[in-house]
Amino acid sequence: MSSDQVIDLLKQAYNDEMETVMNYQALSIVLDGIHAEEIKESLRQDVQEELGHAEQLGQRLKQLDSSPPGSEEFVAHQDTLQPPADTTDIVSVIDGVLDAEEDAINTYRELVDAAEAANDPVSEDLAVTLLADEEAHRTEFRGFKKEYKGN
Repeated sequence: MSSDQVIDLLKQAYNDEMETVMNYQALSIVLDGIHAEEIKESLRQDVQEELGHAEQLGQRLKQLDSSPPGSEEFVAHQDTLQPPADTTDIVSVIDGVLDAEEDAINTYRELVDAAEAANDPVSEDLAVTLLADEEAHRTEFRGFKKEYKGN
């Protein structure tokens, strides 16, 4: 794999993180109900973490003589992470978060492989670190899913 593939994956991950920030922020505002409070608080905290991920990815792109993509390059694809029509539908939000986390995990795994093949240990290390964060988010929301499955 080439450094061009690493840059493409870094840009994809950056876009994904920015889209996740937008969706988590919206969901942390629109959800209603007593059962939503824990989810909303988790999403609010995750907004800051995902924004930090985007910052790190953008900095790495800059170090590789590239740049993070701007809004004109942005293409949204997190269909299942949109605010639900029923603002008390916590399960659909959890499912959307799990979908987004799986997508991020897959991207970071691809980036680990691409960076290793391109002999880019710095990008590889960044991808491993962010992968661990996304796997932790997935674990947290899998726990929420177990809890809310019966409701």
